[in-house]
Amino acid sequence: MLKFRKIALAAIIGSAFAMPAQAQTTLTFSTWVPPTHHLSVWQRNWAAELEKATGGRVKGQELPKAPAAAPGTFDAVRDGLVDFSYVTASYTPARHILPLMAELPGAGLTAEINSVAYSRIHWKHFQKIGEYRGVKLMAVWTHSPGQIFTKKPFKSLAEFKGMKIRTGGGIAEAVANALGASAFVKPAPESYELLNSGVADGVFFPFESIASFKLDKVISQATVFPGGLYSSSFGFFMNEDKWNKLSKQDQDIVESMTGEAAARSNGKSWDAADKVGMEALKAAGANITNATPAMIAEAQKRNGPIIEDWITKASVKVPNAKAILAEFREELKKVAAGK
Repeated sequence: MLKFRKIALAAIIGSAFAMPAQAQTTLTFSTWVPPTHHLSVWQRNWAAELEKATGGRVKGQELPKAPAAAPGTFDAVRDGLVDFSYVTASYTPARHILPLMAELPGAGLTAEINSVAYSRIHWKHFQKIGEYRGVKLMAVWTHSPGQIFTKKPFKSLAEFKGMKIRTGGGIAEAVANALGASAFVKPAPESYELLNSGVADGVFFPFESIASFKLDKVISQATVFPGGLYSSSFGFFMNEDKWNKLSKQDQDIVESMTGEAAARSNGKSWDAADKVGMEALKAAGANITNATPAMIAEAQKRNGPIIEDWITKASVKVPNAKAILAEFREELKKVAAGK
């Protein structure tokens, strides 16, 4: 009996000093671009940083394959097929009208400038409208200025007319058509085959995409417009049920790693990737030329109706859409000046 009491007492004392088991939440995530693409790397690093910041309470698990094609990413996260991911609003322009503001011609010179300015405007004016209703939106950003990449050179928009140009949709498609191209929409990862097979004569992309999708061997010319002809706006979001199951402590940590901080870090990542893409084109012997003043002026003239069309559509949701666009233009200047 005495021996039993000693064992029982030891068990009680041991349990009193034992640390409670740490609950762990696993969040699945996916990417629809190649695993080596800087967006995939950025998201992977973000998940690793989240695990470290939460002391291992929240862990990311990358799926070997995205559960849906790129345009279905929003629905896949909303419906719980994957816990968090990102996608460009260009793929869902009917659902995400307001983010297309950041895709209009006439933005800043880098992805960091555009991403930070857009993030500030979104959280101030657009988030409350609810175009990302159904998911927990964590951040928005843009890619770097989009340019024209073609298999053969052209020196005027008259020579560009009729070229079959792959775009991601949204503003990019509208701009390509306005400049005289025969634009069509296909996911970015299909671009190499489209160009190599002759289905496409060119693509609208930032410089980053040349290396990311290995297009340096099928592109002979890059035509560069100041600030680009368009951009693509992205949303980074989490399944709402998974978000609600996180503790307040861990939700606060996620919040500290998203918003403008995520927009800035992703912008920097994109700008660094742009340099890699440009070097790949140079190494392949492609021509990288600046658009002539005449081409720039003509493009601005033709793109005017696209900007007005966005204002008209956005005004249904935000009556002061024109003023918000002007505010975005001013925010671009502030960010470029380091403010």
